Amino acid sequence: MLYLVDASVYVFRAYYSMPPDMADGEGRPTHALFGFARFLGDLIERARPEFLAVAFDESLTSSFRNRLYPAYKANREPAPADLLWQFERCREFCALAGVRHLSSSEYEADDIIGSLATRARAGGVPFTVVTRDKDMAQLVRDGDVFWDYAANERYHYHDIEERFGVAPERFADYLALTGDSVDNIPGVPGVGAKTATAIMREFASLDELYADLERVRALPIRGAAKLPERLSRHREAAYLARQLTAIACDMPLELDHAALRPGTPDMPALNAFFDRLGFGPMLRRQAERIAALPRSPGGTLSG
Repeated sequence: MLYLVDASVYVFRAYYSMPPDMADGEGRPTHALFGFARFLGDLIERARPEFLAVAFDESLTSSFRNRLYPAYKANREPAPADLLWQFERCREFCALAGVRHLSSSEYEADDIIGSLATRARAGGVPFTVVTRDKDMAQLVRDGDVFWDYAANERYHYHDIEERFGVAPERFADYLALTGDSVDNIPGVPGVGAKTATAIMREFASLDELYADLERVRALPIRGAAKLPERLSRHREAAYLARQLTAIACDMPLELDHAALRPGTPDMPALNAFFDRLGFGPMLRRQAERIAALPRSPGGTLSG
């Protein structure tokens, strides 16, 4: 099993949920880094992943989606400087802990995860995406898992529609209709979650929908009689939103899942790292436990 971690979810969660009273010797906050490191260590101890990768976002303004739609994510405030500093230390921690981390200025963390997942699936390796981001549900197929780690809830392929209202294969099309206010994607005005869910249960894709808009009039939803005209009028916006909401699963990567076996933590370097940040014994003991975990002859965690 390949575990793919959406790092931003857990760094942000630690930053905003933990008290900001931890600091290094120069007074820089370290609480988000501590929370992320503890989460990643817990995940490794608990799951013993055969393959593991952590994906980070690099920028809110430089991905290919910004070229398609300059207003993409323009509603978001820049991350505070102390959080950006902690993100860099999170990457450093991953490297010292023997965990492969990836980021790109052209693609987002979702795309990194989607591309690694697609390669793994082609090689017969199922994956678990560790995230709270519902958009990632579109990646799940039979044998894969969506794991909301903080809530300790796992969703398999046949759970996704019940949990999120739409099947994984239709999730990007669903978001193309509703839009995504978090990412500043407008979608089709007046089409909310209930309407989009009803449409995507009737149509297999956005293409099928726009090939036969008249069928929409017969759907048992409020305002169905006027929906074809509304959808037709905003067709271009819907297809633009589809490009923005679909995870790119074909980004160029020079590695496959076999290169993602977790390594043994570099304890001398980690201890120096923890000393520099003023961390106590908790993360050190966890790293020592991980370093002592039994491994197969091929280097895979076991037990």
